[in-house]
Amino acid sequence: MEVLHNGYLYSDDKAKIDRQAVLDFLAQSYWAGQRDTQRILKSIETSHSYGVYHGPVQIGFARVITDEATFYYLCDVFVLNKYRGQGIGKKLIQLITNSEEYAGMTGALATRDAHGLYEQYGFAKEPKLYMRKVPVQ
Repeated sequence: MEVLHNGYLYSDDKAKIDRQAVLDFLAQSYWAGQRDTQRILKSIETSHSYGVYHGPVQIGFARVITDEATFYYLCDVFVLNKYRGQGIGKKLIQLITNSEEYAGMTGALATRDAHGLYEQYGFAKEPKLYMRKVPVQ
């Protein structure tokens, strides 16, 4: 997928991903700040990974983990602070959730502060349904 929208390129071409930019952002995030660098790099390679670009600069990212049949998990979504408030994250989520690739699948994600964004694309809070196992450090 490659879509040019409002001067930004949205792409699922892993060769375009600026891995250092992703590492730098995730290192500062509340959800991935403790992840090992090698695990992050492996996750980019083994997931469906999406980048958003302003010219040669990567300004956004998202990753989808899927069995490619029934379920997908959307994660590691970000837009650099300087580019927020322009609808870039919304467009990225729209492109992913409306993709034929994920049609008919159950989608899931975890967020502490962006429920309103994801609710616009059909996600709903499920406080009593999901469980998680946190890795032992």
